[in-house]
Amino acid sequence: MTDRALQQRFEILLHEHRRLLFKVAAVYARDADERQDLVQEISVQLWRAFAGYDERRARLSTWIYRIALNVAISQVRRERSSLAGRIEPLQAHHLETVAGGAGIVEHDERLTALYAFIGELEPLNRALILLYLEDRPYGEIAEVLGISETNVATKLGRIKQTLRGRMTAAATTGA
Repeated sequence: MTDRALQQRFEILLHEHRRLLFKVAAVYARDADERQDLVQEISVQLWRAFAGYDERRARLSTWIYRIALNVAISQVRRERSSLAGRIEPLQAHHLETVAGGAGIVEHDERLTALYAFIGELEPLNRALILLYLEDRPYGEIAEVLGISETNVATKLGRIKQTLRGRMTAAATTGA
């Protein structure tokens, strides 16, 4: 395949999966500029790795998620010290960005609280719950994150228990 043909194929596939990139960026970046920068960095890393993508080893969406989440988590880790006290939990307006501004997301206080709690999770746990909420099978989640299916199930159970507890506490205190 020529360089131009490879680039055209990449651009088409990137366009088809752009919502996936924006979803990851919405979970890991705190404002529109940082989300756009993260999407751009993910795109660059995807392009660098694209020539080596082997569709026999992984579905395209799995491969994209793996790279996108690795880039996002790496960025969070690099900036953790400089972001101390500045991280903004995921809010309903971020969800509108993820939904493409289509107004799909309701402005429900419980949903806002849930996503705020998700935004406070450690980066790996955020990735895990993001993939779970996307209805990805445990096997694919395990493959994307590089952990076992058993570990996925265990971590998801703990995350759901934590989120359930936080939601119950928020509901009883009216917060």
